[in-house]
Amino acid sequence: MTDTAQAPGVTHAAHAPHTAHGTLSPGSAEELANWLIPDWEVKPEGIDAVRTLPSFASKLRECERVCQAPYSRISHTVQDALALRRAQQLVNTVLLNPLWQSRLADAGVTGAPADWEAWQRVPLSDKDLQRDFFMGARPGMVVPLGHGGFEIVASGGTSGGLPLETVYPLSELRDTYEIAGRFMGTHQLAHYLPGNTPKWLCTTLADYQMWSSGTMVGGVLQQVPGVNYIGAGPVTAPVLEHMFGYPGPKALMGITAGIAILSELGAGMSLEARESFRVALYGSGVLSQRKRAELLAVYPNVVVLSYFAATQAETIGLQLRAGSPVLSAVPGLHLVEIVDEQGNWVAEGEEGELVVTRLHGHEAPLLRLKLGDRMIRRPRFDGPELKTQQFEFAGRTGEVLHLNDSQYSASHAYRAVCERLLLAGGPDLGELAHDVQFVNHRESRSLVLLASVDDVAGLSYQLDVALGRHIVHQVFVDALPQSLSLFNHGEANPASIEKTGYGFRIQLVARASAEIERTAIGKVPLVRDRG
Repeated sequence: MTDTAQAPGVTHAAHAPHTAHGTLSPGSAEELANWLIPDWEVKPEGIDAVRTLPSFASKLRECERVCQAPYSRISHTVQDALALRRAQQLVNTVLLNPLWQSRLADAGVTGAPADWEAWQRVPLSDKDLQRDFFMGARPGMVVPLGHGGFEIVASGGTSGGLPLETVYPLSELRDTYEIAGRFMGTHQLAHYLPGNTPKWLCTTLADYQMWSSGTMVGGVLQQVPGVNYIGAGPVTAPVLEHMFGYPGPKALMGITAGIAILSELGAGMSLEARESFRVALYGSGVLSQRKRAELLAVYPNVVVLSYFAATQAETIGLQLRAGSPVLSAVPGLHLVEIVDEQGNWVAEGEEGELVVTRLHGHEAPLLRLKLGDRMIRRPRFDGPELKTQQFEFAGRTGEVLHLNDSQYSASHAYRAVCERLLLAGGPDLGELAHDVQFVNHRESRSLVLLASVDDVAGLSYQLDVALGRHIVHQVFVDALPQSLSLFNHGEANPASIEKTGYGFRIQLVARASAEIERTAIGKVPLVRDRG
């Protein structure tokens, strides 16, 4: 590994700026960042040079040593300077790949960004680009797969109805798991898992749901200091009671539905075991107030917190305290941006799209990836023990139907509903509807398909009288499993759709009806989520 202060063959190297506990002027912070990632590392000359670059995690550790403080306590000025220097290194790295070079050149980017304003001109990536660059021949990798040492991560790709894969260096995952786990233990769980008795951290995520869900999040949870990790997978009431019978406080992370059902699974558990459950971490969806109240009724000491993650970023933001919905980024882990449609940062208090760039790993960077979520940018946290970025979940982007924790391609679901409706003797919505829009009422668990048609009265009579609400409901129940992608194909069937508790109906409206929500330029989003 190349030494940070001086590379081989270099006779003069800059000294690290003097600092006291992470406090530096902007100029000195930039000087420190340039010292930590010197010029001969920030612009690698080729694939062989990329393979021998020191890890970004090593730079964080060296920054901690120089600043005499944990990275999460180092000033925003220093964190920003080092993140920008790493962003410059990432751009220079991907420019070694012809596909990336062409993509960036089309956006007018031919070199590393001089500042954050220039970084915002780097084009946003989406799931289609991720699929084109990192599936099949994987032409977007800087270091080819044949060198080994990579992990393939897959998700269902429900936004477009196609499977999705990407590639991470194993060394990167080891680093990110350790960084995120240490942050969780220090800034989130330590507050809720007191005492000197054994502490337990469990997950009910299952690897069969996605190749990444159990392994990637589990990789983080295993690295939380001072806890005992249990990768339980889906549990029954006896298994949960057995686990919660271990002496000591417990935290459990799972999908939203997996957390919600814990109130039922713990109904017959001893009071001592129920009182030992301190933290419930839900990983997706929205956990209703009713479910929270049910959990608290069974587990009197539990707090419910959000663990916001995605396949492409196993720890994007953590809710640190139950009294605030804001999510905190893990300093030094990812570059998290909340952007407008042009890819520029929104102001504090404004809503935008979540964009993430992994700061670790040199061999297969993926710049400015849109994850399909909306966030509100919140003021940075700047306390003595923690300095980090904050944001608040505002909903999903894209054409995805979220029924509890399962995701369905809305376009595929609409085609399947049309086909099933015709088979049941209903109208041909594919032919008759001008505009359609799914409205997902998550709290009340009701999915409504709005369709604007010319003959509202006649077609409504056909739906309500000739078919009836029961048949229309069954149309959805039979159609939705058809909209699952390859990797998630076994995740749902008609029986499991019924168990979601959702009601389904079709509502016909006039062509110009305000019931269907439109954008400022008159487009009709296929999916709208409601609370």
